[in-house]
Amino acid sequence: MFVVGTWNLENLFRPGGDFGPADTAVYQAKLAALAATINAQAPDVLGVQEVGQPEALADLVALLDGDWHTTLSQHYDPHHPIRVAVVSRHPHTVVADTAAFPTQLSPVQGSDDPADTTTAMGRGVLAVTLQPVPGLDLTVAVLHLKSKLLSYPGTGGKTRFNPHDEGERARYAAYALYRRTAEAVTARATIDQLLNDQGDQVNLAVVGDLNDEPKAATTQILYGPPGSQIGTTGYQRPDQGDATRLFNLAPLIPEPERFSRVYQGQPELIDHVLTSHALVSRVSEVHAMTSRPLPSIGDNPNTRRNAHDSDHAPLFAHLSL
Repeated sequence: MFVVGTWNLENLFRPGGDFGPADTAVYQAKLAALAATINAQAPDVLGVQEVGQPEALADLVALLDGDWHTTLSQHYDPHHPIRVAVVSRHPHTVVADTAAFPTQLSPVQGSDDPADTTTAMGRGVLAVTLQPVPGLDLTVAVLHLKSKLLSYPGTGGKTRFNPHDEGERARYAAYALYRRTAEAVTARATIDQLLNDQGDQVNLAVVGDLNDEPKAATTQILYGPPGSQIGTTGYQRPDQGDATRLFNLAPLIPEPERFSRVYQGQPELIDHVLTSHALVSRVSEVHAMTSRPLPSIGDNPNTRRNAHDSDHAPLFAHLSL
């Protein structure tokens, strides 16, 4: 059995600075909680999000059982330097680490200032290839799309998390959606290159925090050709889309645990594992670790700065290889 996982580690920074916890005791408690969950589930490869510092990830990996190989994306927003990474028991080779929008996409507006535009994802798409068993190649791509949590420019270069009025809230929700949509298109372009129209032969898993639920338009952009998702009438019938489609494993998660975060008291599944057609038939079970008590979060992430664990549940897919 081979286990692929994904987990948003929630602002993994060492103490101090603009984003880290207040003191070492809080930091060590969080590292211990994260490591305990990972060790209990014993994944073979784990895609992680919100790694603030390479040193912080190294601190976490040092607490894990066994030997591990890590690779961090080189792409991140310098104003909030969180990135995606791969942590694996197997040596792996980077086959993609990209953030630039496809040339066909126009720059995306990010605020009320029309000159505030971007042509790249806030976090990169990192893909690695490894051999879990001799003769079988597995590619794992990790991504983290733009958050639904909204922020607004404040005085003195600071950030607000409360809008001045509903008009501002609506505009910034649109800017965030523009960005997440463009990021989904960018990620899909990388997926197309990795599949190379051979998804019925290429073993590809795409994991990460998509910041929206399975039926959201941005999430579905990643699926590729419509139809034949798990649970539909066409799922068991091969079709022309199988060479390029990704299958969301969400329907395989037991219904009571089919969520990965709690927002304003409402559970939502915003972390996902998607697989190519070649790999989906190898999936035996999928779980979200919701047995860990998840806090209900609000719109101000600063209140979580001294949290002792992540506000996301990790997801783990078990594969027969």
